[in-house]
Amino acid sequence: QVRLVESGGGLVQPGGSLRLSCVTSTFTTNYYAIGWFRQAPGKDREGVACISRGGGSTTYADSVSGRFTISRDKSRNTVWLQMNSLKPEDTAIYYCAAKRTILTAPLTCASSDYTDWGQGTQVTIAS
Repeated sequence: QVRLVESGGGLVQPGGSLRLSCVTSTFTTNYYAIGWFRQAPGKDREGVACISRGGGSTTYADSVSGRFTISRDKSRNTVWLQMNSLKPEDTAIYYCAAKRTILTAPLTCASSDYTDWGQGTQVTIAS
């Protein structure tokens, strides 16, 4: 079972920035794609950004493209989500999740594809 622990959430004003961290189990480094997902009250969970197991491929939701950046550091077993130009509609609980994948598999960012989940971190954007 993959262990994932998120941190870095908080309250920021519109236009501000946050960086979320997801520390993963050691063995996820080479075999798992990692994604960031979010769920706002009354809404379905949505994929925000995902990164391939090698780190060479990334994909983003249209709503965050150009504002958010996902990256991973294998040596530190960590995946980050840098969030800039934050908007009130970015308010949600943010989760990181992992899925085991083969090296040549196309990267997907659908929550149903991811099997292991962290506990989530709250992000609130408000004046």
